[in-house]
Amino acid sequence: MDPAKVFFIACLALAFYLVGAIWAHEVDIFRSWKLYDVDSFHKAQQVHFRKLPYWVFTPLGLALISSIVLIWYHPEASPTWGITGNLVFQIASLVLTAIFWGPWQAKLSTDPDGPNGVYLARILRTHWIRTLFINAYAFFMFAWAIDVFAR
Repeated sequence: MDPAKVFFIACLALAFYLVGAIWAHEVDIFRSWKLYDVDSFHKAQQVHFRKLPYWVFTPLGLALISSIVLIWYHPEASPTWGITGNLVFQIASLVLTAIFWGPWQAKLSTDPDGPNGVYLARILRTHWIRTLFINAYAFFMFAWAIDVFAR
């Protein structure tokens, strides 16, 4: 098989890994934090933060790098909308995370109200937007795969 297609399939798999990770946060992790008392909450959050570099930040970084690489190294006859679309949704997610969810997470880690505080409430109220962007990124990758492999 063409090496560019193999690389592309790896990028597609990474996109769907991130869909699973974002949905785990959306429907389970963040929502279950509401069940903790304040002391247990901060302990659970510390454990969660120690795991993030391995199961979120590294795959997310690899996805961003691979999407940038796909600009120049992609399967032949790849559609422009696929090349740019997946990257646009990833960047949108990262920018909004840097502006909103990242700072809220940092403030949540020191919030004396913990699970009852304003920061977790904000995250729960708005995190679906980030989930939407990660799903859109994966959808663009999937639609791009259909376009490339249907030829």
